[in-house]
Amino acid sequence: MDQPIRINKFFTEHGICSRREADRLIESGAVTINGLAAKLGDRVIPSDRIVCSGRVIPWGNASVYIKYNKPVGVTTTSESHVARNIIAEIGYPERIFPIGRLDKESSGLILLTNDGDIVNDILRAEFGHEREYVVEVDRPFDQSFVDQMANGVVILGSQTRPCRLIRVGTKRFRIVLTEGRNRQIRRMCATLGYRVLSLHRVRIMHISVDGLGVGEWKELTKQERDRLWEAVGRTGA
Repeated sequence: MDQPIRINKFFTEHGICSRREADRLIESGAVTINGLAAKLGDRVIPSDRIVCSGRVIPWGNASVYIKYNKPVGVTTTSESHVARNIIAEIGYPERIFPIGRLDKESSGLILLTNDGDIVNDILRAEFGHEREYVVEVDRPFDQSFVDQMANGVVILGSQTRPCRLIRVGTKRFRIVLTEGRNRQIRRMCATLGYRVLSLHRVRIMHISVDGLGVGEWKELTKQERDRLWEAVGRTGA
């Protein structure tokens, strides 16, 4: 039997708003449970009819946010006929889809969700959300390479945005981008005469791959999810 949960938690788990905002909605009289005005602290179960500002909130539409440490060889696609597609690799029991892409030959952090409204807000270049990578190239590079990469390189007919780049070895660097063009880092390196041997994404915005083994996934923590909402203009908890 389904356990009752607090009405404000119901709103959070279904991606409607934060608990604080839910409490404000309840206090304003905008929320009803089975036709009666909701009160702070009320608990609900799946058979309850929950309405917010005239809109019924179905119980089964809880928003899901997952982070996954993608191995090399997994393809970032929802198409089931593609071998080792990311959906089959994760095996999540509900329908989810990846936010953005990570090349088959690259590894690291990728986010997946069933929340279609949040996808464009994360991917839109004008928002400048950071993505951090650790990259190894085929030969040692000098300061000129660092400076050119950081200042922007012309690929696909236009110059990339300035970015942060930190040397971590003779052939390895960390790079933080605020845009996500197709195969951007590989194309930038190729323009300067280098070939990428490995590319691993370690961070998207505030969300890190730390603690996730290769091929492992887990749902975002409440803190990670709240900060994600805040970053795209939703009210945090």
